[in-house]
Amino acid sequence: MPRPLRDFEQLLLAALAHLGPDAYGGSIRRLIEARTGRLVSPGAIYTACSRLERRGLIGSALGVPTPERGGKRKRHYRLRTAGLAALRGARAAQAGMLRGLGAKLEP
Repeated sequence: MPRPLRDFEQLLLAALAHLGPDAYGGSIRRLIEARTGRLVSPGAIYTACSRLERRGLIGSALGVPTPERGGKRKRHYRLRTAGLAALRGARAAQAGMLRGLGAKLEP
């Protein structure tokens, strides 16, 4: 049985689903921060992406060098089919656990 996704991994996979082929470290970080209010370090993004890539849930490729980045290339990330399936599974597990708690979760 595959290891369940951690909270941050779920956020990262959801960000990749939103961003599509334009996902890179900075855009992922900005989206997660904007949608959750959670501050995210660049290192956390790259560490989690590396872990998810080793698990086969995401893929990556280097983009073209740009003068704005001093000739450095951005690493672009994409959600793989296995990553989308893992995200769906995490969503279903969470929904199952929260089912019937509506009144208890209200402020």
